[in-house]
Amino acid sequence: MSWASSEAVSILSFLLPGLVAVAVFHMFTSHPKPSEFERVVQALIFTILVQAIAEFALWIGRLQGREALWGEESEVLVSVGFALILGLIAVYFSNTDTLHRFVRFLRLTKETSYPSEWYSAFHHSPDCYVVLHLHGQRRLYGWPEEWPSRPDQGHFRIAEGEWLVGDERVPATGVVSIVVPAKEVDMVEFLRVELPEEQEE
Repeated sequence: MSWASSEAVSILSFLLPGLVAVAVFHMFTSHPKPSEFERVVQALIFTILVQAIAEFALWIGRLQGREALWGEESEVLVSVGFALILGLIAVYFSNTDTLHRFVRFLRLTKETSYPSEWYSAFHHSPDCYVVLHLHGQRRLYGWPEEWPSRPDQGHFRIAEGEWLVGDERVPATGVVSIVVPAKEVDMVEFLRVELPEEQEE
């Protein structure tokens, strides 16, 4: 029993940097959390990358005439620190599409780093009014203050809401915002905001 518990502790301590990096990634991105097995695989990949970075840092230290930049006592803390940095770098590349944009430039893929086309549409249309087409042919016009990352989960929070009845707008008088379940939405229209100069023309 003690042998099994010590083996489990050793495995967890080995995977700790990777688990930290995976936790940071899923904390700051909208990618759905994978299964436990896939998370372990991701943690293993991040752990290998963290170890490679740590070895590279030690190699740089030896080039500068230092035997070690840190001792065995602080090795876990240093690895976790590298894992945090690596996780945040992965978050940046995922949320900004930087890496995939470069790969698309090389014509190696047409994919983006975003979790879905739904997320990408809202990401590329941040300053737009929307029309939500709801079940029952109802339409709601307004400013999206919050929106879900997935079309089947979460809610919209719409400010300045107006119901569209034919060609008429019926303001939701006295209402600060309207919360709409994403499951009630059949389609979303993004409307370009006209600047005052454009309206004068």
